[in-house]
Amino acid sequence: MFRILQTPVPVRLSLSALSLCVALAAGGCSLKPYKIDIQQGNVVTQEMISKLRQGMTRSQVKFVMGTALVTDAFHPDRWDYFYKFDKGGKPREERRLTLVFEGDKLARVMGDVNVAPGLDAAAPATKEAKP
Repeated sequence: MFRILQTPVPVRLSLSALSLCVALAAGGCSLKPYKIDIQQGNVVTQEMISKLRQGMTRSQVKFVMGTALVTDAFHPDRWDYFYKFDKGGKPREERRLTLVFEGDKLARVMGDVNVAPGLDAAAPATKEAKP
């Protein structure tokens, strides 16, 4: 007599799973992965910078600006603030601010931000801020 050949159940399931995976992979090629927004560093706003005045003490500056992101052991009279914002993996905003003290008093502000009138500013920070 003739026997009807049937594929075992596990083989049918694995073939179905394989065909489903191939279909999903082919259809999913056009999808882009989600990229999160990333904020790094100190948020520096124009309002914060407008509160800075020449002759402010370190504690007054820290109250206005917050703790500096970079404090160099070799240059204790210099505080560096950096801020970078990437939206969806693409850079949107980047700010650099360097505060220079003479003794305990704020002497200069360098960076790519607008400073208050009467405050000694040097721009851009990339040329003068590096030792």
